[in-house]
Amino acid sequence: MAATELYTKHARVWIPDPEEVWKSAELLKDYKEGDKVIQLRLEEGKDLEYCLDPKTKELPPLRNPDILVGENDLTALSYLHEPAVLHNLKVRFIDSKLIYTYCGIVLVAINPYEQLPIYGEDIINAYSGQNMGDMDPHIFAVAEEAYKQMARDERNQSIIVSGESGAGKTVSAKYAMRYFATVSGSASEANVEEKVLASNPIMESIGNAKTTRNDNSSRFGKYIEIGFDKRYRIIGANMRTYLLEKSRVVFQAEEERNYHIFYQLCASAALPEFKTLRLGNANYFHYTKQGGSPVIDGIDDANEMVHTRQACTLLGINDSYQMGIFRILAGLLHLGNVGFTSRDADSCTIPPKHEPLTIFCDLMGVEYQEMSHWLCHRKLATASETYIKPISKLQAINARDALAKHIYAKLFNWIVDHVNKALHSTVKQHSFIGVLDIYGFETFEINSFEQFCINYANEKLQQQFNMHVFKLEQEEYMKEQIPWTLIDFYDNQPCINLIEAKLGILDLLDEECKMPKGSDDSWAQKLYNTHLNKCALFEKPRMSNKAFIIQHFADKVEYQCEGFLEKNKDTVYEEQIKVLKSSKFKMLSELFQDEEKALSPTSATSSGRMLLSRTAVKPAKARPGQASKEHKKTVGHQFRNSLHLLMETLNATTPHYVRCIKPNDFKFPFTFDEKRAVQQLRACGVLETIRISAAGFPSRWTYQEFFSRYRVLMKQKDVLCDRKQTCKNLLEKLILDKDKYQFGKTKIFFRAGQVAYLEKIRADKLRVACIRIQKTIRGWLMRKKYLRMRKAAITIQRYVRGYQARCYAKFLRRTRAAIILQKFQRMYVVRKRYHLMRATTIVLQSLLRGYIARNKYQRMLREHKAIIIQKHMRGWLARVRYCRSLKAIVYLQCCYRRMMAKRELKKLKIEARSVERYKKLNIGMENKIMQLQRKVDEQHKDYKSLLEKLTSLETTYNTETEKLRSDVERFRMSEEEAKNATNRVHVLQEEITKLRKELHQTQSEKKTIEEWADKYKQETEQLLSELKEQNTLLKKEKEELNRRIQDQAKEMTETMEKKLVEETKQLELDLNDERLRYQNLLNEFSRLEERYDDLRDEVNLMVSIPKPGHKRTDSTHSSNESEYTFSSEITETEDLPLRMEEPSEKKEPLDMSLFLKLQKRVTELEQEKQSLQDELDRKEEQALRTKTREEVEGPPVRGAELEYESLKRQELESENKKLKNELNELRKALLEKSSPEVTAPGAPAYRVLLDQLTSVSEELEVRKEEVLILRSQLVSQKEAIQPKEDKNTMTDATILLEDVQKMKDKGEIAQAYIGLKETNRLLESQLQSQKKSHDNELEALRGEIQSLKEENNRQQQLLAQNLQLPPEARIEASLQHEITRLTNENLDLMEQLEKQDKTVRKLKKQLKVFAKKIGELEVGQMENISPGQIIDEPIRPVNIPRKEKDFQGMLEYKKDDEPKLVKNLILDLKPRGVAVNLIPGLPAYILFMCVRHADYLNDDQKVRSLLTSTINGIKKVLKKRGDDFETVSFWLSNTCRFLHCLKQYSGEEGFMKHNTPRQNEHCLTNFDLAEYRQVLSDLAIQIYQQLVRVLENILQPMIVSGMLEHETIQGVSGVKPPGLRKRTSSIADEGTYTLDSIIRQLNTFHSVMCQHGMDPELIKQVVKQTFYITGAVTLNNLLLRKDMCSWSKGMQIRYNVSQLEEWLRDKNLMNSGAKETLEPLIQAAQLLQVKKKTDEDAEAICSMCNALTTAQIVKVLNLYTPVNEFEERVSISFIRTIQMRLRDRKDSPQLLMDAKHIFPVTFPFNPSSLALETIQIPASLGLAFISRV
Repeated sequence: MAATELYTKHARVWIPDPEEVWKSAELLKDYKEGDKVIQLRLEEGKDLEYCLDPKTKELPPLRNPDILVGENDLTALSYLHEPAVLHNLKVRFIDSKLIYTYCGIVLVAINPYEQLPIYGEDIINAYSGQNMGDMDPHIFAVAEEAYKQMARDERNQSIIVSGESGAGKTVSAKYAMRYFATVSGSASEANVEEKVLASNPIMESIGNAKTTRNDNSSRFGKYIEIGFDKRYRIIGANMRTYLLEKSRVVFQAEEERNYHIFYQLCASAALPEFKTLRLGNANYFHYTKQGGSPVIDGIDDANEMVHTRQACTLLGINDSYQMGIFRILAGLLHLGNVGFTSRDADSCTIPPKHEPLTIFCDLMGVEYQEMSHWLCHRKLATASETYIKPISKLQAINARDALAKHIYAKLFNWIVDHVNKALHSTVKQHSFIGVLDIYGFETFEINSFEQFCINYANEKLQQQFNMHVFKLEQEEYMKEQIPWTLIDFYDNQPCINLIEAKLGILDLLDEECKMPKGSDDSWAQKLYNTHLNKCALFEKPRMSNKAFIIQHFADKVEYQCEGFLEKNKDTVYEEQIKVLKSSKFKMLSELFQDEEKALSPTSATSSGRMLLSRTAVKPAKARPGQASKEHKKTVGHQFRNSLHLLMETLNATTPHYVRCIKPNDFKFPFTFDEKRAVQQLRACGVLETIRISAAGFPSRWTYQEFFSRYRVLMKQKDVLCDRKQTCKNLLEKLILDKDKYQFGKTKIFFRAGQVAYLEKIRADKLRVACIRIQKTIRGWLMRKKYLRMRKAAITIQRYVRGYQARCYAKFLRRTRAAIILQKFQRMYVVRKRYHLMRATTIVLQSLLRGYIARNKYQRMLREHKAIIIQKHMRGWLARVRYCRSLKAIVYLQCCYRRMMAKRELKKLKIEARSVERYKKLNIGMENKIMQLQRKVDEQHKDYKSLLEKLTSLETTYNTETEKLRSDVERFRMSEEEAKNATNRVHVLQEEITKLRKELHQTQSEKKTIEEWADKYKQETEQLLSELKEQNTLLKKEKEELNRRIQDQAKEMTETMEKKLVEETKQLELDLNDERLRYQNLLNEFSRLEERYDDLRDEVNLMVSIPKPGHKRTDSTHSSNESEYTFSSEITETEDLPLRMEEPSEKKEPLDMSLFLKLQKRVTELEQEKQSLQDELDRKEEQALRTKTREEVEGPPVRGAELEYESLKRQELESENKKLKNELNELRKALLEKSSPEVTAPGAPAYRVLLDQLTSVSEELEVRKEEVLILRSQLVSQKEAIQPKEDKNTMTDATILLEDVQKMKDKGEIAQAYIGLKETNRLLESQLQSQKKSHDNELEALRGEIQSLKEENNRQQQLLAQNLQLPPEARIEASLQHEITRLTNENLDLMEQLEKQDKTVRKLKKQLKVFAKKIGELEVGQMENISPGQIIDEPIRPVNIPRKEKDFQGMLEYKKDDEPKLVKNLILDLKPRGVAVNLIPGLPAYILFMCVRHADYLNDDQKVRSLLTSTINGIKKVLKKRGDDFETVSFWLSNTCRFLHCLKQYSGEEGFMKHNTPRQNEHCLTNFDLAEYRQVLSDLAIQIYQQLVRVLENILQPMIVSGMLEHETIQGVSGVKPPGLRKRTSSIADEGTYTLDSIIRQLNTFHSVMCQHGMDPELIKQVVKQTFYITGAVTLNNLLLRKDMCSWSKGMQIRYNVSQLEEWLRDKNLMNSGAKETLEPLIQAAQLLQVKKKTDEDAEAICSMCNALTTAQIVKVLNLYTPVNEFEERVSISFIRTIQMRLRDRKDSPQLLMDAKHIFPVTFPFNPSSLALETIQIPASLGLAFISRV
């Protein structure tokens, strides 16, 4: 179709704009052929008439569809022109924050002026191994492409980085070198890659400076060749430098700085080693203060100096050379401060003893007089004579500056030379990648010689670039067999000829320099005469005769001729150089040696009169006399030669181009200035690339991609099996002009605009389809809405009718209710009247009946009072009589008790004398007797108190008796008085009448008082009610406060619980991190171990001389050299002397076992102590029982008792002596059996044992004293309290009993007294027993409390210490504490186990004895049978079966067969045969059964040797076949099974829970292999990590293709137009991995692991790790691929994830945690599919994407790209809303997931139910030399 047909209404175009360069507009009507004006509407709504050029009638360029905006490759745009390129770059840079874009073979890099997190090691790993077109544009992608092409094509590569100052060239080159250093690594241990990177700080400090455009501008160009060996590992590097800006040393413009190194020196002047340099502030020196900006914001020069010195040290520049460099640089600063004084117009002088010059001379080691002389004079030589001429002040200043520049250039070259020496490799270089970092095209207001050289170099580079682009286009067309038409492109060879050809600008300049009186003006005239009007590229300015203009490829540049000759000569006075050569400073003289000595392969010429340093690729040997000729070469000539060498190098390599763009001149982050950008795009050749591409067929599609994209334009009948023919048929229908496309072998080529036309047709068809779908959907929605409305109307009608019916029913109910109310009201009135009449009648009756009743009551009351008076009178008479009798009785009791007390006193005196004698005999009993005496006194006191109580009772009884008698007499007298009083009754009646009157008066007063009381009561009640109300309010407030307190407490509890849960989770995370760190250390250790083995093998190969024949090495060599040597922890005591003789290397395990034995011995002593204490308690109980029995049988006389007590005491003393003797024997035994080291005096174990023995003896002494005290106390108490039947020992209680029984009416008192005493005795005995038990329990509880307190304090101290430690040390301390606690518990369990073993052995011995006795009894019974009975019995034939041997589950082998066992069972074993034919884990079982037999023999050397050989054998197998998944899985399974067997049969109770009794019998008996279990656990961790690496290597190529690129759901994803950088096709071709490939591989992994019998928990961990790798790699690629971030791709990802979840369900692995590892990928897919417009959408995204970091969410939103026109891009405001909502989220700033992360693995204990004795050894294993036992 014609291009004009695309200019229809609503088409969008670009029009030129003076401010924005290009502006977007929309056509208001169709364009017709011949129209001179186009009606347009700008984006801001303004209408415009755009006039076409009447000559060219060129239409404005069309704008690309929105779906193509923001493409990774500019060549993928349908319309290739300047506005499209500029807009695409702007959208990517401003909206998507993407700084890299492809433009064909060029990477365009825009400086963001901001640090971006896209250069980490994770990004490097993501780009490593990827195709350049498969990932988003990046400098790493270019570096990876260069690296891959170097390896694939065996051709050297170059990366050419160019751009303006401040565009980011140096940073881009630095990142490219970092990529090579990270990906390739070094071939030696010299860390060459670190040295390559370390060269950057040095070169930046001496070659970079602050300019107005860039704070770290490189003022030189450099080409770094990074060398690689045959395995493509870095072996070295070489650097060439170009165009050093020496003039900056002596002059800086405003707001600029000198080179960084000078300011770093000034900032570090206070350092002690810099005191001799006599430096100061940078503003003090003339060479550093001219720019007026000595400080860069955010840069610490002192800190940068530290980095520079560290880099120098790393590159081999030692401290002395460093100080020499700093000395020369400091001398330059002092040289700049040297001042001159004019004598006259032609001469000058330096003041005497000038301080700056003195310092300079001291630092440089030259004579002050010579230097001051030659700074003010020069030597002129003629043919006949030589004379010295003074120079003017201005000439002297220029000469001083020239000298400073020359010295700095020499020093720069010397440093470059030493850097190259440090980077030089002794290994032969196989290939290299060069990185060129050089100025881009420059044009300023004033352009001089420097800009001329820079632009000359860029002309050469642009020519090479154009030729390379043209060559690639030609190769592509020829490859696809497209008819080749010559493309006209700009050739800048004429411009290059103008500069470097014969009689060119450089030739004329060199010729003028040779002239004696040559000048800039004369050189300008020669240029005008030679080239003006003869060369179209050369022009003369109108207003100047000292300038010229050259038309470069980028722009016209006007150069000022002033200074060209001087800079080309680069004049330095020879006399000044000679003074410096004669310096005593050795390093300074090295700088000015002859050329053949001083020049390195990378330095400048000896004169240094140039703005650049040059290096030949292969410097030729210098011929005699060559140095003088080279010395006379001009700067231009030298630069032309070095540029030719550079171009030869670049032409011999495959170039890769990076064009750096400076987006604005103000260094604002992410600010895009269209004018500056277009200027640079034109200058760097990007637009030329676009023009070349657009001139041919820029759009290219493969047939499959074209079919997939435009299948919608075909009908079903048009689709053929041949995709190529199908595409041809479609194109012939759609595009009639066959010149607009071409069919290649694999691709279809389209001219510019044709893809946009096809996209328009596709969009129109999709729009029609969408309208039809919308029509159908809207009709369905309206019908659904109508049905919903109809249903709602019917529902409303139903409810309204129901409401009306309910209202009528309510009316009827209310009418009926009213009638009922009337009925009940009338009934109430009649009933009320009746009740009133009835109540009146009842009141009258009650008053009459009350009057009668009161009269009767008065009569009965008088009779009752008379009876009471009689009762009291008779009672008083009886009491008087009783009191007299009681008084007499009390008097008799007192007399009798006095007599009994005297008798008792006499008896006590006798006993006292006997006690004195006992005291002499038994001095130790004195204290006890005193206690008993006090107890007797207390009992006497009790006895006296009881007597006093009895006396008081008798006194009370007598008193009452007398009282009763007096009352009787009084009643008799009152009776007589009553008779007299009868007469007075009448008188009293009269008085009663008077009293009644007074009573009535009193009653009236009483009523008044009652009324007042009622009133007071009411007031009180009112006050009380108020108080109650207040109390109620207070209670409510209290309850409210309590409720609040409870709520707060509840909240605090919940908060604490949450904190506890969080802390628990944190501790779990810390534990996992610690476990991960430990496993990473194991991984690193295994890597270093392998490296060590490799190096050892290499050394052995290098050292050993090969001889004929085979030399066999010792089979125990590997085990002897293994770092794993262990000894058993638990052995018997007899093994100690043997162990002390072992070598010193095994001392630490010996100490551990000795410590465990000492603990065991201490435990045995504690047990003996406990048994002795039990024996003592048993003796005490026996003594008590004997004493009690003797007391019950009958107490003997006092003398016999004393003899018995003395015998008992002697028995106890002998028992005590016996116990002491036993303890002494234990001490001796311990001293004899313990080793000298441990039991030496002062040793910890010795002190512990002696302390325990001392405590045992002290406990025995205390027990003895307690026994004696208790015995004496019991005897004394028995004698004092017990009632004796003997008359001589009769107590007062018996006498009292007889006396009381003789009394009359005193029987009850006597019985009560006896019962009381008996009760007291019983209670006292019970109390004593209870007190004893209570004291024991109390003591035990106190001991437990004390131990708990100590434990609590210790725990608190540990917690306090842990809290003060940093997190890592806290975790280590807690783990150490836990290990200690578990160790103690294990020791306790081991002691219990030993007790049980002892008991079992004892019982077995008893069983044997019993069995023997039973056998003897049976034999005796048989002997009793008569011989006749035996003979008479018939003899029957008996079938005797062969008894099967009872195997013990052990395998026996000889020590010499151990290497054969390891070889057959480990080294030569084929996993597949074992997995298919034998039981899983058979090698592990066999090895363990061999270990069991060695343990059974108690041969620790055999156990150690076998385990060490096994571990080393497994390592060898994995090192040899470590890439085979089946092998690694097999040995991981067997290692875990071996570890489980060691645990299951270790004899530890925790591992024996699931064992059968038979399995418990198979436990190890002699050795504790806990340390070997740890070694096997570490080995299993290493094997697991190796398994994960094998998994990753197998799955890595499948993941991206299967999870992202392959279309599992065909037709959902649309293919966008591709660019020159072709991406991997999403259509599954042969060899392309799909999701089915991944699932098949997962099935293979799972089946192999199951066949090998791997633990289910371990399989879950492997699957979890596999899914994590899958999710991480997929997400990382998604985040780095803009073409994958679309709605349809999100659907594809979610479908793929669902398939993986289905696989997990099929394998019953949903609880493995694998699904959770895919959560970030699932959320990323959901993020691609959700709405992204409103604030509600933002809130939903923030809550949904909790597994993604903020950087990942923003990155996905920035990368989101519509595939079709119906989708919309994510607005910038929405992304900012997301960022605002997520600003408080604390997550990692890292963009990519760590795909190399390995979860910490655990090996849960999994016991086997397989019985060891049932295992058969197959003959196929070749283990005939071992036998079952």
